Amino acid sequence: MRSFLRSLTAAVLLGGAGSAAAQPPSAGDCTAETHARLLQPVQDQPAAARAVWLDARTVRWPQAPLDSGRFVLYASRGASLTVRPGERVAGATDTVPLVGRSAALATPLARATRHVLPGATLSLARGGALPRMLLAGPLVLVREDGEGRVLAATHTQTARALDALYATAAESMTLGAQPVAGQRTRFALWAPTARHVAVCLHQGTEGARTVALRADTVSGVWAATVPEAPQGTPYRYLVDVHVPGTGIVRNRVTDPWSLALTANSAQSVVVDLADPMLAPPGWNRRRPPTLTHAVDQVIYELHVRDFSVQDERVPPAHRGKYLAFTDTASHGMRHLQALARAGVTDVHLLPVFDIATIPEIGCLTPDVRGTPAGEAQQATVMATAGSDCFNWGYDPLHYTVPEGSYATDAGAHQARIREFRQMVMALNAAGLRVGMDVVYNHTSAAGQSPQSVLDRIVPGYFHRLDADGRVETSTCCANTATEHRLMAKLMIESAVAWVRHYGISSFRFDLMGHQPRAAMERLQRAVNAAAGTAVPLIGEGWNFGEVADGRRFVQASQRALGGSGIATFSDRARDAIRGGSALDDGVAQVRHQGWVNGLGYAPNAERQQLDTPAADRDALRQAADLVRLGLAGTLRDYRFVTASGTVQAGAALRYGGQPAGYVHTPAEVVNYVENHDNTTLFDANVLKLPRGTTMDDRARVQLLASSLVLFSQGIAYVHAGQELLRSKSLDRNSFDSGDWFNSYDPTGARHGFGRGLPPRNDNAASWPLQRERLADATLVPSPATVGFTRAAFLDLLRIRASSSLFRLRTAGEVRTRLRFANVGRAQEPTVIAAHLDGRGLTGANFADLLYAVNADTVAHEVTVPWLAGAPLQLHPVLAAPTAADARVRSARWDRARGVLTVPPRTAVVWGRR
Repeated sequence: MRSFLRSLTAAVLLGGAGSAAAQPPSAGDCTAETHARLLQPVQDQPAAARAVWLDARTVRWPQAPLDSGRFVLYASRGASLTVRPGERVAGATDTVPLVGRSAALATPLARATRHVLPGATLSLARGGALPRMLLAGPLVLVREDGEGRVLAATHTQTARALDALYATAAESMTLGAQPVAGQRTRFALWAPTARHVAVCLHQGTEGARTVALRADTVSGVWAATVPEAPQGTPYRYLVDVHVPGTGIVRNRVTDPWSLALTANSAQSVVVDLADPMLAPPGWNRRRPPTLTHAVDQVIYELHVRDFSVQDERVPPAHRGKYLAFTDTASHGMRHLQALARAGVTDVHLLPVFDIATIPEIGCLTPDVRGTPAGEAQQATVMATAGSDCFNWGYDPLHYTVPEGSYATDAGAHQARIREFRQMVMALNAAGLRVGMDVVYNHTSAAGQSPQSVLDRIVPGYFHRLDADGRVETSTCCANTATEHRLMAKLMIESAVAWVRHYGISSFRFDLMGHQPRAAMERLQRAVNAAAGTAVPLIGEGWNFGEVADGRRFVQASQRALGGSGIATFSDRARDAIRGGSALDDGVAQVRHQGWVNGLGYAPNAERQQLDTPAADRDALRQAADLVRLGLAGTLRDYRFVTASGTVQAGAALRYGGQPAGYVHTPAEVVNYVENHDNTTLFDANVLKLPRGTTMDDRARVQLLASSLVLFSQGIAYVHAGQELLRSKSLDRNSFDSGDWFNSYDPTGARHGFGRGLPPRNDNAASWPLQRERLADATLVPSPATVGFTRAAFLDLLRIRASSSLFRLRTAGEVRTRLRFANVGRAQEPTVIAAHLDGRGLTGANFADLLYAVNADTVAHEVTVPWLAGAPLQLHPVLAAPTAADARVRSARWDRARGVLTVPPRTAVVWGRR
């Protein structure tokens, strides 16, 4: 914070108490070079905020002794409060005595504040709620002696008090800039702790003017209807607010409820998203493809820039942009059309909201060169990483505005709105619904950073704080607090806007486990109402950080979402199939083989040094059970004979000390083996497969893993390029690795392997083992190999689409229709075989389906005694002359014995009509 104060010293006017009121906002504040102006600096005050308001009447100071000294709350209408140990508090304008609370908290309040450690729990001595006016300045809780001298002191965390005092009224109000009749706009900003709020209107050559907003003391909303503020008017707010540890600051800040922005997010813009001028021709007549049930989804995860930046069939002005999706003859769109015809239902775009780390004007594309295993490429990429045109985008600045770098003219707010909609229309026309990856769990910055929006309006409210009052960062950045009602309102209304105004059909929530289940369920109801149909929600339900194990609320996490209908990604089958985990680094990435890449049957050199063959065979059996459970939708109550020889339910199997089966219905699980995070599947297999594995077998291993995803009950999720043997040159975290390491080419002509050592920051520990592999030219797939993999993957998609048996809707249907063969102690663990009973099921199209996946390097027989005598035929997709994989035709069904022979490293499907 000292560096912030130093940066402002030359530009601020420092005054004593009352100086803030003496300096009304002016047009100069709207155009000043600095984003903030210090009006009154802080005096000696505690550095931490350890006391927490549990509601508007009760505050707790964790670990503070209740029987030593007296407790007094000191406030100041200015910032001149001085609190020094051993002295009396000076500069207070208000003093509020507190008394110890003896009665237990009401159960709902106790549950909601269970993360606050025990300590002195205090209530206002005079009863009632905390006076609202006190929240506008420093609010310090002091334990003092009988003479009024400070024994200990702390700032207080006020978010729950703000919710109690203001949220009920504020939740029903429309926030942001709302155009009304006659060139007027109503501006409304929730800023309950602000001392003054004005809106800066930036009107071209006329400069800027300020209009004061009026406070509603019930809701905490500052608002005014301003004449001569038509659509297209850029605006920002001037918010005079007390910032703990700094003083009273005049923050110039954009609107958290922005619906449009100027280039580089410099200013918010007044806009009506229902304006016909912002709608491409046919927009209001569009109809996204229908989805009967959530389990019908096959999702293709794609990055807007990756998709087209190197596609020579895309006009140069469209490459890396929204409009590339309108170029229907491009390589990328033809590939998406083929995927849609085969069975992909949704394209999920990596973040396309306003991104903090991509310059919208003037971004760079470095000239990258070097040897296949050299360091030069990563050095070139990282030298411009902060100013190039690439980032995954998991650093939100404004949640409800399309990212400008993907528009052909980032300086025209209309362009990004209209072109985003053109992209959606083009994908819908290709038979694809459009989903988006949303990141409501954190912001790119907090505090007084120029890229902090929320925290400069209501300091300490929108973000989750730790025990000392610092912003939690377990998600990587400044964690938001969606358990606070106005942060939840922002999240929900943002999601509704994407559905209503941009045609978004589904969502993927980044680190959803950091959000309350209750907030996600409210969001689900809101987006369904906006769309007039179900909008599937999926997300990362990981359980970690300060919210882990329900410490603060019931999370939207894997084990806490059962029965909600909201789906989470399953790491159970993913890790069993690939081997290891997302946390592996260095040699662990090689040693931890999985079910498809050699565990227990084709050990690599590093694995041979780790375990005995017998131990690996046991590990293989356990992995096979997790693969079977994944095929059964990771259901907690699906029962089958496990490697122990006993019948067990999914919840009884273990995964990292947790129940492996946790899902209540198939619609609540997302099955995948690759996404944008971590190494691609191809790269993982480069590391884990024995070095002598042929490229043909590497392609087959890739297909085996993909078949397990597409044969699994639940939602299927595929990373763009998984079907193309996509490589990121072994990069395990390519979020800022530029176009070079994130290469995507659906033609197969350019492959991403051997593009140099990946960036040092996340890969240096692996460089020794990466270097020798990247130098091996035999590990670069030929275009023909990529073409084979693509074609065989399309066949797998067609098989999934051919029968509702791969998309069972209820846990009961999975229990009664799915049965595994080759199980128990005597199993051959390299082969997974399952029977699906289609009798009486709408859309089954088969009375029986039998599929088997053989990961081994040799053929195996699997006995399915209950199907003996059944006249099974090779699935029509695989039997067709156009089938990509000729090897499957060597599979044999011995009808008399009920024995299926499966070729090595092959997935086969047989059926009976």
